[in-house]
Amino acid sequence: MIEYKKIENVEGSGPLEVNGEARLGRLLLAHGAGAGQDSAFMRRLRQALAKRGVQTLAFEFAYMQRMREEGRRRPPPRVERLVDEFAAWRDGAQRLAPGPLWLGGKSMGGRVASLLAARDGADGLALCGYPFHPPRKPESLRLAHWPDLSCSTLVVQGTRDPFGTREEVAGYALPACAEVHWLEDGDHDWKPRRASGHDQSALIEEGAAAIAMTMARYDAADR
Repeated sequence: MIEYKKIENVEGSGPLEVNGEARLGRLLLAHGAGAGQDSAFMRRLRQALAKRGVQTLAFEFAYMQRMREEGRRRPPPRVERLVDEFAAWRDGAQRLAPGPLWLGGKSMGGRVASLLAARDGADGLALCGYPFHPPRKPESLRLAHWPDLSCSTLVVQGTRDPFGTREEVAGYALPACAEVHWLEDGDHDWKPRRASGHDQSALIEEGAAAIAMTMARYDAADR
């Protein structure tokens, strides 16, 4: 059960949905390219994190807000613009409640969070279904900025994710600050095949638990 949910307004950016109490920490959470914070995945993830003491602060990029207003799909802008948007949300969240703030997101949102952390630094990163490369284009890696990461970085990834499978990621030279938690048989939305004996709800709970444990571990180390 979520202990509380409220909507804060970040001046110049829009509404920020705050879920849960920050017993273990706060996580500023972005969505993926094609679905906003109201997707079933994002709702379930925020609920699972709130149960474990991670307060999530969920926002939507401006292009997604426009999609809602216009009732039609539109592609996201260039990633550099999204990084600047994420930075504005981070600054607004810090004005609401100063203190440690992890950055993260689903797929594209996680990529943008990592680019911001590489540029400006961050207290930590929680990346859900990181798009290591576009599907069927394993040569187009999105890791050029990763050597610049210095904060605790957790990737929660399905073993069958077409944006980066377990076999593919095993060959990447990730920085020492990064670790990957694998969700058995999960795809990009952490959905396993029925024959695997797993289900998406269980994998979302497992992913949320991994994020909470990582945040708790690094919070304890900082004390």
